[in-house]
Amino acid sequence: MDLKNYVTIVEDWPKPGIRFKDITSIMDDGKAYKYATDQIVAYAKTVGAEVIVGPEARGFIIGCPVAYALEIGFAPVRKEGKLPREVIRAEYGLEYGKDVLTMHKDAIKPGQRVLITDDLLATGGTIGATIKLVEQLGGIVVGCAFLIELTYLDGRDQMVGYDVHTLISY
Repeated sequence: MDLKNYVTIVEDWPKPGIRFKDITSIMDDGKAYKYATDQIVAYAKTVGAEVIVGPEARGFIIGCPVAYALEIGFAPVRKEGKLPREVIRAEYGLEYGKDVLTMHKDAIKPGQRVLITDDLLATGGTIGATIKLVEQLGGIVVGCAFLIELTYLDGRDQMVGYDVHTLISY
């Protein structure tokens, strides 16, 4: 199945000149969503993932069905102030400033094999911060899986030394 056929390109959103890659049209089609999930499940098995981690909100959409299929846990990464228990935090750069991601302090056990999932690899900032959180807790990042990679934004350059798996490249 060619998942590119299920991605809707939205011109000039969220601002002029951007060709937004909308994954909700993959999710709208049950067979395409299942196919994409199954591809990431197969990858998770090859890297021996013991837990799935995903940043909000689309990382949840990708990671939760993978964790469910593998019968393993899912640990959310959220913006500051969204998680109710003790957290660790990581700052990351934005185009104009910084943001903070957090994760529950007990979400990952030392030595646990972690697969990070998200919808899109662009510049690598969000995933870089997520990797820092996992490693701060002693987790081993065995891979990062994405539906889409925007290769022209060089996000992989931020992930040297990590296994990256993408289903669609632009």
